[in-house]
Amino acid sequence: MPEEKPEVESEQPQKEKPAKGKLKLLIMIAGVVLIIAVSGFFTYSLLIKGKGGDADGKKSQAQPEKTVLVALDPFVLNLAEQGRFLKVTMQLELSDPTYQQMITEKIPQIKDAIIILISSKSSQSIANPEGKLQLKDELLLRANQVIGKDVIRNLYFTEFVMQ
Repeated sequence: MPEEKPEVESEQPQKEKPAKGKLKLLIMIAGVVLIIAVSGFFTYSLLIKGKGGDADGKKSQAQPEKTVLVALDPFVLNLAEQGRFLKVTMQLELSDPTYQQMITEKIPQIKDAIIILISSKSSQSIANPEGKLQLKDELLLRANQVIGKDVIRNLYFTEFVMQ
């Protein structure tokens, strides 16, 4: 029987070792979870500030509601092909309402750029949606070049009829 006692004593230290190992593992897991949570919080905080979570961000979100559109008179233009016409009406969206006076003063130059660009297009090149988007981008670029800076944010076709 004396031989059995050492076996019992050797079992008790073995039971304590796994318990200590599990405790260390739990502490390490808790530490990793804490680090992830803290880094997630800081990342989220930085993203909110970057997207305008403060008072300045609220002002920038309110500006799109005060969109200023400048309507241009309808254009009836000859296309590059003989006997083909385009009637188009558009509106210019300004990036800042304070530029409205500048745009109204430059309307003749903007119309000239529009007429020259559209009359060089064929009906096939602007018949599909991709062609219309490309025309819109080109018109927007030309109009901003006439102004001298990026004053016009977007251009909207309100009427587009080809014959």
